[in-house]
Amino acid sequence: MRPRTEADPVRVERALRRLAPVLASEGLRLAIARDGETEALTHGPDERRLADAMHPLRRGTFLAGRCAARRALRHAGLPVTGIRYLAGGRRPAFPEGSVGSLSHSGGLAVAVVADARRYRALGCDLELRPLPLETARLVLGPAERDWLDLAPGPGPAEGRLLALFSVKEAAFKAFHAVLGADAPTLVRNIGVRPVRGGFRAVAEHLPAGPALFVRLRSVGPGGVFSWAAVEVP
Repeated sequence: MRPRTEADPVRVERALRRLAPVLASEGLRLAIARDGETEALTHGPDERRLADAMHPLRRGTFLAGRCAARRALRHAGLPVTGIRYLAGGRRPAFPEGSVGSLSHSGGLAVAVVADARRYRALGCDLELRPLPLETARLVLGPAERDWLDLAPGPGPAEGRLLALFSVKEAAFKAFHAVLGADAPTLVRNIGVRPVRGGFRAVAEHLPAGPALFVRLRSVGPGGVFSWAAVEVP
């Protein structure tokens, strides 16, 4: 992966639509929405109150995320209701009987949902903008920086940084659903390392805690999408 400029949303959408059947084969439903789509304006009273209090730019990403979530829930045959926030006001509260995760980047929102009888937690992340290499110290631990340093040049290093950041973001969301109050508070506190087929993520402050398997896919030049799914025991 070699991100140099922001990814093309049209190519990203195509890549995500090609990826959707892969997730569907595992009981995960993926849906996409663009900022400003008409359907994004169709929401319940609770969502309307939340949106009306937001800055116009934040309102657009909020509604697009809810639009993507509604589509994903419909695809999965799960109840479609107002999607508010969990206590704390940061993570979306999906309808009873479902679990899900949202992400937004570059004018696109993506949602992944599943039946709560099969999965207890999901985390997804879409990244369409490159990260400056100078930010590595803010999000990576020593071992991850060593892997970054092995990249054969600045371009590939940027790709690795974006991949690591996306994987950490997906794991961060899933860990919050799995660990609750014990979840990491910063993505830097999540340790990740490459393994066959993806990445292994752990909460570094919990040496005996659970490990998550996070997968990553390129979604066109300069873009990545990652997801983690934790099955019900």
